[in-house]
Amino acid sequence: MDRAIVVDRLVKNFEVTQKEKGLRGSIKSVFSPKKQTVHALRGISFAIQPGELVGFIGPNGAGKTTTLKILSGLLYPTSGFVQVLEHDPWEKKSEFLKQISLVMGQKNQLWWDLPAIETFELNKEIYEIPRRDYEKNLEELVTLLGVGKLLKTQVRRLSLGQRMRMELVAALLHKPKALFLDEPTIGLDLIGQQKVRDFIYEYNRKNNATVILTSHNMDDLTNLARRVIVIDDGRILFDGALEELTGRFAKEKIIKISLSKEVDVKAIGQIGEVKHVLFPEVILSVPRSVVAVAAAEILQNFPVDDLTIEEVPIEEIIKKVFKGELTK
Repeated sequence: MDRAIVVDRLVKNFEVTQKEKGLRGSIKSVFSPKKQTVHALRGISFAIQPGELVGFIGPNGAGKTTTLKILSGLLYPTSGFVQVLEHDPWEKKSEFLKQISLVMGQKNQLWWDLPAIETFELNKEIYEIPRRDYEKNLEELVTLLGVGKLLKTQVRRLSLGQRMRMELVAALLHKPKALFLDEPTIGLDLIGQQKVRDFIYEYNRKNNATVILTSHNMDDLTNLARRVIVIDDGRILFDGALEELTGRFAKEKIIKISLSKEVDVKAIGQIGEVKHVLFPEVILSVPRSVVAVAAAEILQNFPVDDLTIEEVPIEEIIKKVFKGELTK
């Protein structure tokens, strides 16, 4: 199998009913409903190799979760071709479902009033995991996630971070070959986020699992994703390495200046946009095309101890992605 996931010209439309405000509007929508087509995915295409860990990012409503639901068989596409592990997801064959897992940060499969171990035992039966494999997998997962002492604790008494780690255990007991993670660190504190990230990295490395990760957390992407796919308004804007994303979308570069004495910052501001001033440091943003000229002008006209030219931090680019500011 040379490609674990293939998506070709995938389209997903939703038909929604528009309702006018007030009681009259509610009655009218029942007897004379107005329909509107929402284009969630507009012909997207990509392929992912076995063992790849890919960040799938974009603003809210871009089509990320819709894509993951189609890949996992929860939604049927309007048109296009999709294949996951050589299966058509929406056929929901048993041999396919036993090889995938979808984890959504705001959803849970754990029984709220029971200890997590009860859900694990249920999943063992659902996925028909042999007892020896189940015990081995469970021990490995709880050790990696550090939740061994919490297996018999009622789920409602666990913290959000502890519950999220238990969700991962439940989702991975059957050792899926394809893992779809939708905001797995949402709402977690810094320690919880790092534990989940470390686990995802180790699971991907040890099992050569194919992982697609959506996240609004920049650390998730920089620490995990070897490749990113940027989607906005149902269209793919970019597919490649994070470094390539910077080169393609960052129209500016950052010049950091260390001054030997104070100067009129307004004069420096004529060269580029002043982002930060705290003597002796001044940070400028200048168009990428003139950065060399700007640096030479600064060195020639100001008392400079040190000067460095840097790329715009990837966090800033991702923020623009989430705000829908990036275009092709």
